[in-house]
Amino acid sequence: MGSFIMKKIKLIWDFRGPTAQQTAAHHEHHIEEFLQANKLPADQTGVETLNALHSICFVIVDEAHLAPIRNTLRPHRATWHEPA
Repeated sequence: MGSFIMKKIKLIWDFRGPTAQQTAAHHEHHIEEFLQANKLPADQTGVETLNALHSICFVIVDEAHLAPIRNTLRPHRATWHEPA
């Protein structure tokens, strides 16, 4: 009997400009509220500052939970996530 491993997806929202980091942090709060209100599990949410004028907000979820998040919150992009 084989084990089934669910693929993980990192959904990403990009924010640019002098307030990018603050806007990304604010958006992360709304993502967490959405996940809680819809009882959707997530492996991780977070904010990364790529440079002084570009930050991202992200959520990592199982592929099975992709559709409601993607269709409602409309991320700018997504990548497959492979844990380190």
